[in-house]
Amino acid sequence: MNARPKIDMLLSGVGGQGVVLASYVLSHVAIAEGYDVKQSEVHGMSQRGGSVTSHFRFGEKVWSPLVSPGTVDILMAFESLEALRYLHWLKPGGLVLYNSVRINPSPVAAGLATYPEDIDGRIKAAWPNVHCVNANSLAAQAGTVKAANVVMLGAVSSYLPFARETWEAVIKKAVPPKSVEVNLKAFQLGVESASVRTECTAVAS
Repeated sequence: MNARPKIDMLLSGVGGQGVVLASYVLSHVAIAEGYDVKQSEVHGMSQRGGSVTSHFRFGEKVWSPLVSPGTVDILMAFESLEALRYLHWLKPGGLVLYNSVRINPSPVAAGLATYPEDIDGRIKAAWPNVHCVNANSLAAQAGTVKAANVVMLGAVSSYLPFARETWEAVIKKAVPPKSVEVNLKAFQLGVESASVRTECTAVAS
């Protein structure tokens, strides 16, 4: 019998994008599927547009909650600059899955720095295995842009060994009852986006 896969992920985004909820859903889906899970979060200055990252590891047996630069299988970035910032954490052949949206970090908002030009082009030039998602627009299509993180979960689900019904069961428990239908639709749109590699241009949030 083949050993079950061990996958190391790094989630990165900006405060308020739902990185913590996405990490929660991932962890509980993996646990429900019988995997050993280790997860750790690092919160930046979220009120000032600071970075928020979450380390997520699952497998037959996982000892440490932290991933290291150069070892990540999947970088799941909720904002374009956050994808570029953490590319060096990927291992050779790893995947960067990112939301093509632009949120100015605090130095840019304060006029102390400039947001990189052609961020999508820079990501593609820097890493060969790239999947961008227009998650904010798909979430708006589902009913609320706040579900962009769930669109991203739908997109990444195509690369993970978890059953669709497990994802849906965990999402139903993780979101407020009144938003279940919208979030399940957002998840479905994310799943569909994984089958089509779109051209992305980062748009301001």
